Amino acid sequence: MNIHPVQVGPVTIGGPDLVLIAGPCVIESRAATLDIAHRLADITAALNLPLVFKASFDKANRSSIAAYRGPGLDAGLEVLAAVGAATGLPLTTDVHHPHQAAAIAAVVDLLQVPAFLCRQTDLLVACAETGRPVNVKKGQFMAPQAMGAVVDKLRVSGASGVVLTERGTSFGHGDLVVDYRGLPILRGLGAPVCMDATHACQQPPTGGASTGGLRDMVPTLARAAVAVGIDALFLEVHPDPDRAPCDGSNMLPLAELDGLLRGLLALRG
Repeated sequence: MNIHPVQVGPVTIGGPDLVLIAGPCVIESRAATLDIAHRLADITAALNLPLVFKASFDKANRSSIAAYRGPGLDAGLEVLAAVGAATGLPLTTDVHHPHQAAAIAAVVDLLQVPAFLCRQTDLLVACAETGRPVNVKKGQFMAPQAMGAVVDKLRVSGASGVVLTERGTSFGHGDLVVDYRGLPILRGLGAPVCMDATHACQQPPTGGASTGGLRDMVPTLARAAVAVGIDALFLEVHPDPDRAPCDGSNMLPLAELDGLLRGLLALRG
């Protein structure tokens, strides 16, 4: 099946170029988010690599009730709007509830549905009805073939485009594994495919207060995905992941991004 390219502002996912979707796990402050966005813009501009900036206003699926979740919808959208105005970058963020979709779509260019919510019909329909393109992360519990029903829900409901993201599959207790056969299977559903090489390194908690991760494996998973064939690469990055308020154990240090991207582009050819 031929894929349907997805237009995200000025960026085309599913065209000839690899696209990077990147940013911090969560909005920590306006200044920190703007700083990361500018640094990402500089790195990718030097490589002629299209970029969609990502940051979450709320991390609703936290291990502990005491964990930092973000600034919330209104304050978070203000920060994202400031990033767009300052950098000109297209934007994406998570949508957790159907009633959030319209407000988020007024600010960002690509709506993102978290993996654990990928089967929620009301959420998918609400996102699609905004007319924005939608990126859905494949649930850790989902076979890649089963995502065809997700694509159908979105297209029937009016989404202007659909991207499917691989982020690993539950493997026993407290671990994830990536089956790279899933990438061409997802692409065979007619949607551009993205690899989330950072969340795929997570080690979900088995009783602890936070999610662990194997940050050193991010480059390995990214290289394997590029070798198999992807349209976009999703990376969460941070200047100092060990001090990040969430997902630090699987975020890529920002200082390592340029070298990784250069290697990936050389591998892609």
